[in-house]
Amino acid sequence: MTNPFFALLSTAARLQQQAYLLKLPQAEAIQGKFLQTLLKHHQDTELGRALKLADITTVEQFRQRVPVWPYSRYAPYFERTAAGERNVVTPDPVRYLNLSSGSTGAQKLIPVTARSQRKSSYANQVAMGFGFARARQRRLPLGKLLMTACAKPLGVTSGGIPYGHVSGNHLRSSQSMVSRQIFAQPFEALQVSDAVARSYVCLLFALRDRNLGLIAATFPMVALQLARYLGTYADSLIDDLASGEITEGIKLEPDLREQLSQQFEAVPERARELRQLCKSEGCLRPKQAWPHLAFMITARGGPSAPYFERFGEYFGDLPIFGGTYAASEATFGSHWNFNTDSTLLAIESNFYEFVPMDQWEVEQPKTLLPHEVKVGGFYRILVTNYSGFYRYDIGDVVEVTDFWQQVPLITFRHRRGGTLSAISEKTTEYHVANAVAALQNKYGLPLEDFCVTLSPDLLTPRYVLNIELPPDGRLPQPEQLLADFDHSLQSANRSYALKREKHDIYAPELSILKPGSFQQLRQQRLKPGQFEAIDIKMPHISCDRTLLNGLTIEQRFRLD
Repeated sequence: MTNPFFALLSTAARLQQQAYLLKLPQAEAIQGKFLQTLLKHHQDTELGRALKLADITTVEQFRQRVPVWPYSRYAPYFERTAAGERNVVTPDPVRYLNLSSGSTGAQKLIPVTARSQRKSSYANQVAMGFGFARARQRRLPLGKLLMTACAKPLGVTSGGIPYGHVSGNHLRSSQSMVSRQIFAQPFEALQVSDAVARSYVCLLFALRDRNLGLIAATFPMVALQLARYLGTYADSLIDDLASGEITEGIKLEPDLREQLSQQFEAVPERARELRQLCKSEGCLRPKQAWPHLAFMITARGGPSAPYFERFGEYFGDLPIFGGTYAASEATFGSHWNFNTDSTLLAIESNFYEFVPMDQWEVEQPKTLLPHEVKVGGFYRILVTNYSGFYRYDIGDVVEVTDFWQQVPLITFRHRRGGTLSAISEKTTEYHVANAVAALQNKYGLPLEDFCVTLSPDLLTPRYVLNIELPPDGRLPQPEQLLADFDHSLQSANRSYALKREKHDIYAPELSILKPGSFQQLRQQRLKPGQFEAIDIKMPHISCDRTLLNGLTIEQRFRLD
């Protein structure tokens, strides 16, 4: 049975989604109006005056006169904003700053105002309208939501502005009686600093509710980690449910422990049910603990596919919904269906331009508008929005997979520049992720994580597939698996295939890393202001031949 509050929330979100669909035939006009309104609002900011926004009256003038910039050109303006200066990039008060993960370079600070937040939130509301509509079609009940993202700010700038990751900032800004009706855990649980302790407490409160309906995780890896915590700490969690006491073995801030303890009560019947499940099944998994889950919300597209190969073990055939295609800088699209990677371009959240492949090496490229792109084309996406970006090149490469009215459906594929080349073959993370997903599907490969690097020997260049298995994981046919990986990459990337045929690139190598290796790598990459290795998005390809130095390789295999 659907939670009454979720029934109301679902109805409201579906109405937003339906209203949005009615606007799609006017997409070109909506984009033009969005740009004109934004330029007028920002024309008297310092950056607006530097770009002479007041002199621009048409979309074509904007595309001709305003340069395409990477983040480095915005950084000085955003740093002054962070220091407390007003009207540098926006006339509106800055509520907080989004901090990017920094997975492909230096971390970025992005100003967020009430206006820019509303624009991004609208795309999320539309996405949830699609999600709830699909759940209704399948007659899936909707219960409360479990998530473990950290809502605690990472710090405060010299100008007194809090900063943190986009998910935590959004949670803090939306805290209300509504959120207390949505979440299975108290808001205080999301303020726990330690990642393991926060996951434990969130699981503890969620386990009280047998009718939990939704799980949200920033990335698929986070969902898998949560499932593993459930299994690892099952006995302790059940003991706490029976006693009504939160174990002292979990690292909680004293004030938060007190607040959480006041909200936690014993549920002995539920504890007995879960203990019996553990006994009969041999362990505790989400699909058993919460038999009425409707769907999972987590990132899709790009490098996500290999992680989903592990989901069945923990979540059964639970539908996966992508929510939104978003970054710290902008929300680009709303997912529209379960188990799909494409998103409907968020035409009321940003102004968009697309850079076709033949313009990627041009400093100031010719661009296409959303209605001008072609299905099957790969493009760099440029964004203009209320955070202070104008024709900003985020570095994402997207594929246009279809159209809905005049609006393209886009799928994130990889980051521009995120390619692997032994001899100019330019293998992307998307190529590698699909190849590894195929291996997982064929061999039932229980990967913890993976990364493809280049061999240290420059005279015999080859790819090295580095994988980490669970502590009890085994690889029965390593040489055949490696051959299949090579074949999949050749099918995906013709340039790689040609260089393999000519023996310019030698046959690949397989390295099996010691369990815990990728967690060690993430810990090494932590930067000031980050306190969780789980926040680090490890690339699945790297040209850094020293990336794995210091890690233990348990086994190596090489094709003849």
